Amino acid sequence: MLSELSIRRATAKKKAYKRYDGEGLYVLITLKGAKYWRFDYRFQAKRKTLALGVYPRIGLKQARQRLLEAKQQLDQGIDPCQRRKILKLVQGDAQGHCFEAIAREWHQRYYNTWSPAYAQTILHRLEVNIFPLIGALDIATIEPLDLLAPLRKIEARGALHTAHRIQAVCSRVFRYAVATGRAKSDPSRDLRGALPPAQSGHFASLTDPEQIGALLRAIDDYQGDYSTLYALRLSPYVFVRPGELRQAEWQEIDFAAQQWRIPAEKMKMRREHIVPLSRQSLQILEELQCLNLERRYIFSSLRSPKRPISNNTVNAALRRLGYRKDQMTAHGFRSMASTQLNEMGFKSDLIEKQLAHEERNAIRAAYNRAEYLPERTQMMQQWADYLDDLKTHSHSSSHSSSVTTTHI
Repeated sequence: MLSELSIRRATAKKKAYKRYDGEGLYVLITLKGAKYWRFDYRFQAKRKTLALGVYPRIGLKQARQRLLEAKQQLDQGIDPCQRRKILKLVQGDAQGHCFEAIAREWHQRYYNTWSPAYAQTILHRLEVNIFPLIGALDIATIEPLDLLAPLRKIEARGALHTAHRIQAVCSRVFRYAVATGRAKSDPSRDLRGALPPAQSGHFASLTDPEQIGALLRAIDDYQGDYSTLYALRLSPYVFVRPGELRQAEWQEIDFAAQQWRIPAEKMKMRREHIVPLSRQSLQILEELQCLNLERRYIFSSLRSPKRPISNNTVNAALRRLGYRKDQMTAHGFRSMASTQLNEMGFKSDLIEKQLAHEERNAIRAAYNRAEYLPERTQMMQQWADYLDDLKTHSHSSSHSSSVTTTHI
């Protein structure tokens, strides 16, 4: 523990050094003898440092009080560094009324009402898609066309569902600004119909992070045939077509290379397809392998072990879990992955290749023969980690919440 006397007596050395008080608080003594209060902490698995003032203007007692306030913010799920940034923006006249400042203030106010994964998703979408274009604008001066520009950019990269979701988030920010007296209206209301409808096709899927987390937890609690359980568990990680999943054979799995090579004759486009296997996928397969070493098919039928599970097995299991056919289907794991991977910022070429979609452009098809395998391997592991995060941290939500139908 530090004392006022020990701090006063601390002098400059050949290198900057720290004198610790405890609980992350310390005073940093620079080469010139200046003394700065600092607090080291971790927020969402990231190490951060908060500046608490300069000694002697801020004494030991005041520094400890500021440390206590920072710790209270952390207990409430608030990042002290981010909180300070917001306050600086809000306290400035022009900056305090800019879209980014108000959006961050709104996000911080509602942070504790969301799961950590969902809160992070919202902020990430704004930081990547909205702040660079309109974040510095005074929120009261933003016109519908100002907001439409970033939404069009999102649509252009093939992430239409993301565009609709971000428009909805921006609308909430504008309404918050109206409620706090910093804007007179919500310009997003005048953009109704400006974006094409996000729903199309035939395969229902859950694409909201909260709902995905709830589905993954429901799958883990499934009570039924073990082949069906493991098919359900593997489906979101590999997002292959239902027919490709049910006909999977052990001879196609290369545990050493961490790959699943699906033969051309089993593929819709009649081309061999490689599925990089994440750590989570490998663990599922290794567990299942211990149960049916002598069987040809990975997901063998309960009635006839020499045959794979039926076409409708996974869909029937989803019904047993309480998901209607207009909410989630076996094919829906593909649209779930496609939507979320686009939102996570992965290149559409990687996503389309992993979905084994036909490349209609001859030049691009030739280029794609390289397979993007290292990039896809990295993407599949990040996707698996993201799913695990949703399953662990997101709150349960009703099956009847928003549902997307997409043809994948």
